[in-house]
Amino acid sequence: YYGAQTARAVDNFPISGLRFPRQFIRAFGLIKYAAARANVRLGLLDERRGNAIMQAAMEVAEGKLDDQFVVDVYQTGSGTSTNMNVNEVIAARANEILTGVRSAKGEVHPNDHVNMGQSTNDVFPTAIQVAGALSIKEELLPSLRTLLEELERKASEFEDVVKSGRTHLQDALPVTLGQEFGSYASLVRRSIASVEVGLKALLELPIGGTAVGTGLNRHPDFARLVCEELSRLTGLEFREAPDRFELMGAMSAVVQASGSLRMVAHALLKIVKDLRLMGSGPNTGFAEIEIPAVQPGSSIMPGKVNPVIPEAVGLIAVKVIANDVSVLLAAQLGELELNMGMPLIAYDFLHSIQILASGSRVLAKKCIAGIVANVERCRELAESSPALVTVVAPIVGYDKAAVIAKRVLEQRRSIKEVMVEELGLPREEVDRLLDLKKLTRPGIPAKAV
Repeated sequence: YYGAQTARAVDNFPISGLRFPRQFIRAFGLIKYAAARANVRLGLLDERRGNAIMQAAMEVAEGKLDDQFVVDVYQTGSGTSTNMNVNEVIAARANEILTGVRSAKGEVHPNDHVNMGQSTNDVFPTAIQVAGALSIKEELLPSLRTLLEELERKASEFEDVVKSGRTHLQDALPVTLGQEFGSYASLVRRSIASVEVGLKALLELPIGGTAVGTGLNRHPDFARLVCEELSRLTGLEFREAPDRFELMGAMSAVVQASGSLRMVAHALLKIVKDLRLMGSGPNTGFAEIEIPAVQPGSSIMPGKVNPVIPEAVGLIAVKVIANDVSVLLAAQLGELELNMGMPLIAYDFLHSIQILASGSRVLAKKCIAGIVANVERCRELAESSPALVTVVAPIVGYDKAAVIAKRVLEQRRSIKEVMVEELGLPREEVDRLLDLKKLTRPGIPAKAV
């Protein structure tokens, strides 16, 4: 279906073999559908051509012509080659619908009719934003909410499991496993809020800016009608951007949304690194939790099981952070009225959404949901922490408490035994002071001594 301009681009850019993802082609199809409908309503495009274009554009949106989108991601910085790929395919299919003859230069013309009222310079960034908004709404946010639910469930399940806290990876005061999982839930909750703000930024579209942001050669009502139609088709509330120059030149809405994805990556990386530490072992590590075993972990060590899901999600997080840097740098290729990094921005931004959505869902269902606490191991480590001496520091002073901690470490004795000797307190009183569950809440237990 594609024509000469697409073929020329394929010949000019045999670079990476990378193609734009399905969601991006879907967005392009929806935009071309909405544009044709707007132009018909405005009396600029006759219904015969318009209906054929709309049918062809919807086939593009539905993925029926995906094999026709063949231009490499690494191409001209505005994305003109991809826009013309879309225009040619829709024109050829529309002509086939009208006449039975497949041609990009028949009754429906790629530029005159399919691209009417548009320029690559406003359509391409609009497609990035529409694709990003749809991917966030349909894929990422549902996955993050699933992850949040699993973390909240584990926070409740583990609320009475006391374990050693750690700072600088050194023994510290006790916390509950529920508190740790609650903190992960809070991280994801904050990430969701950040993504929702990013999604909102994507809803203001640069469509209607045409070549340089002024809107020359399009009807004054065109952009409004396109946004209304896109809203009807997607269920999202798209609207005209108050300043198209900004979005076409600086790609600022996408930069903002990409930054929200970095926040998600940060949250996931913190969570999976902690899970790997707490699940380390089984005999020489923390062994505070058991992470579901989903596959053998070693090709040479029989019986070894590795935390493969957390590690995969860690790789996703690193890639998303790298993609965000790529998006930011590509956005800085903007000069005056146009950005020259749009194809790379599109690919990396949408790739980040895709892998975050998949990774969050896999982490929730194949890892978090099946985590089991080793309750006795958690308590054993918590009771052995020299940092428990902090409890008596308010009454004996920092220096005396430090002496007790030093004796515990040097003599490898129970902290309770050393406290009985050093402080002259009954064992029952020391047991009361070192009630681990109470130490996970605000208070000054030693004041009661």
